[in-house]
Amino acid sequence: MKTLTFKLRALPALIFIIYLFSGFAVGKTELKPKERNILANEAKAIDLQKTMITDNSWNKMPGYKDRQFWESLPDNIRKEYISKAEEYLNYSWPVVKATDYLEFIRSGDRRQQVYSACSNAVISLVMGELVEGKGRFIDQLINGVWYYSEQTWWGWSAHLSPQKAGTGLPDINDPIVDLGVGEVTSNLSWTYYLFKEQFDKVHPLISQRLKQEIYRKALTPYFERDDFGYMGFRGGRPNNWNPWVNYNMLTSYLLMETDPAKKVAQVQKILNSLDKFLNGYSDDGGCDEGPSYWGAAGALLYENLELMMHVTKGEFNVFDDPLIQNIGKYFYKVNIHAPYFINFADADATTGGNGSIVLRYGKAISDPVMEKFGAYLLKLGKFGERAPGGKIGDQIRNLAIRDILLNTEGKEALVADFWFPDTEVGGGRDKQDSYMGFFFGAKGGFNAESHNHNDIGTCVMYYDGKPCLIDIGREEYVAKTFSSRRYEIWTMQSGWHTGAIINGADQKEGAQYKAKNTTFSANEKSVVFSTDIAGAYMENAKVKSWVRTYTLNRGKNFVISDKFQLSEIVPNTLTSSNIITYCKVSEVKPGVLKFEGDGFILNMTYNARVVKAVIELKEVTDRSLRRYWPDGITRVKLEFINPSLKGGQEVTFTPEKSKVN
Repeated sequence: MKTLTFKLRALPALIFIIYLFSGFAVGKTELKPKERNILANEAKAIDLQKTMITDNSWNKMPGYKDRQFWESLPDNIRKEYISKAEEYLNYSWPVVKATDYLEFIRSGDRRQQVYSACSNAVISLVMGELVEGKGRFIDQLINGVWYYSEQTWWGWSAHLSPQKAGTGLPDINDPIVDLGVGEVTSNLSWTYYLFKEQFDKVHPLISQRLKQEIYRKALTPYFERDDFGYMGFRGGRPNNWNPWVNYNMLTSYLLMETDPAKKVAQVQKILNSLDKFLNGYSDDGGCDEGPSYWGAAGALLYENLELMMHVTKGEFNVFDDPLIQNIGKYFYKVNIHAPYFINFADADATTGGNGSIVLRYGKAISDPVMEKFGAYLLKLGKFGERAPGGKIGDQIRNLAIRDILLNTEGKEALVADFWFPDTEVGGGRDKQDSYMGFFFGAKGGFNAESHNHNDIGTCVMYYDGKPCLIDIGREEYVAKTFSSRRYEIWTMQSGWHTGAIINGADQKEGAQYKAKNTTFSANEKSVVFSTDIAGAYMENAKVKSWVRTYTLNRGKNFVISDKFQLSEIVPNTLTSSNIITYCKVSEVKPGVLKFEGDGFILNMTYNARVVKAVIELKEVTDRSLRRYWPDGITRVKLEFINPSLKGGQEVTFTPEKSKVN
């Protein structure tokens, strides 16, 4: 079994947007929005029009002229920034060709690297000039500004469907504000704010043109329209696009807008949109998109709320609200042993999190566990040894609070157990504050969650912080991923999750296909999660009830049991309980399988008179999945030998060598 080394990342810059696109299940979730309107109510309570700072005095971060700050950064950080900028001194800004846009509808390829390279160039040139301060990078930065000004659109062709002309090519007369536009707008707004004076010394049309294009391509259409789905104004439940785009727009309006009345109106619209996101959230704060997507959901919600505190001198403060607190706490509760997190649906098996946001969010809600976990993630990601990544504003902010981030005590959050009753996700580990031994997480819910997989009743189980039973995740995003053919993709199907095939049938997608009677309990000795998954199957499964139960007997074993009742046994079909694992699996003898993982061995016992074990190794070739499962995955199908209308089976995982935690 190969030992994997993971590079921890904060919220990715534009180059990684393709991995975080979230648009498939918007408006199809069973969760009913609650008209909480937390943010609009807070704005009214503090009289936003009177309390909001409408000039740029709210921004206390270092600017270009703050030479003492930039020259006081550690030499290794300064050298890295300057070295990166020097790579772009002779950079030839590429033309974005029509065929680059068209590639998405021709092949389904979403990567479009030509966009990413240019974004990295602008960020590197800005940061290099800030640090060095000699004007050496200004000309190339002007070229970058002019390049973006000349470009038709700043987004990603996969996101063009809202325009009247449909996907393929961007319509200059119908500007769409997507994730890509938001990211570029934020970076260019900071560029304008930081270097307008330097640009004007070269030629006044540079900054004039840049501001004009920022408004034409992003700020004006965002403010004037309410039909972008992620805004939430036309119904449905917005997902992570909402706080993500809103954070970029909020930053840009605050930096760019000079009319006080317009600025207040722009901010109020963003708060109203963010309320749509919060109104669709479950009370438990659970992120059905998973912890890696929390980095673009809960994390960016926090960034919006933090900005609102700055721009109102702390008057706008909702961090005592139970929902805001629960959204933050979710992230650390589903930590397995960083970088591994629970990864149901499209979420990644590993994430570095954004340690700075986690730390600041924890401090804001007065949660020392979260605050220390943020510091732990920063240290795990070797923060301080290299220049921080991310957008321009994020990098400057993290540099400005560098001492706080480095000097906060770090400790990994390893909670004994957790339960999100609305999201129906729960689990636990052998011992609080220790990743040694068993950890499991399981889910109920329904099959129309954001980034949905047909996975009701599935689980993950790790041992000593390393994967045993896994959620495979998703392959690299292509056009098919977010089309009507999504569930033709094998990783989306219930047969490739730790679940059940019933009378030859897999689970079906849709809000009506859901778990029922999901329960959770935990005490010093055990953690038990149970749910009836029968409702996730169509009529052809002929199932009345199928109760899947996971029991962690702390410090001893992990048990998976099924109890079912069928209305009919369909001839010549398979009924089986499936187990998906990253371990090497071998048969010790009938009734005993050996699972060899990274530094551990577990024996799984089962009743060989009831089921027979079929071991299937599947090679993983997809580039995205190979980041986590390069050695391939194994599916163990426990096929019922003589299925009856009523029955069940049970498996028990036990360490080959007994361990005391």
